[in-house]
Amino acid sequence: MDLFQLKLFQRISERMGWLGARQQVLAQNVANADTPDYVPYDLKPLKFTEHLTRATPVTQLRTDPKHLAGTATPVSSIDDIKQRDPYESAPVGNSVVLEEQMSRLADAQHSYQLMTSLYRKHIDMLKTALGRGV
Repeated sequence: MDLFQLKLFQRISERMGWLGARQQVLAQNVANADTPDYVPYDLKPLKFTEHLTRATPVTQLRTDPKHLAGTATPVSSIDDIKQRDPYESAPVGNSVVLEEQMSRLADAQHSYQLMTSLYRKHIDMLKTALGRGV
C-alpha cells in the first residue's frame, strides 16, 4: 500500500515541502542581511481553505425538523488580518530584520518537527492497526 494515496500523508508531505522551501528562503534573507537594497522574501502561506475546496463537499443531513439549519455566516475572516510591512530599513536600503527572520526560522523549524512527529505517530498507528506493533 502506498501511503501517499492517503490524503493525510499527501498533506503532511506537502506541508513539509513548503516548510523546507520557506526555511531556504528565510536563510537566504539572513545571509543577505548586509546586502545593500536587499528586500526580504517569504513564501505565500498554505491555506487550509484551499485544501477544503479541493475536497468533496459534505452536506449536513437534518434528521429532525427541530434541528438548526446552520445558515449563519461568520462576521469576519482570518484572511482580513494583514501582514505588517517591515518597519526598519538600514541606511543602505536593506530591510532585513534579523530578529524577525530568526523568529520565522524558529517557527518553521518547530512546524517541521511537528509534521515529522505527526507523520511518525500515524505510521505507528497504522502498524498497530495491522498488528505489527510499534
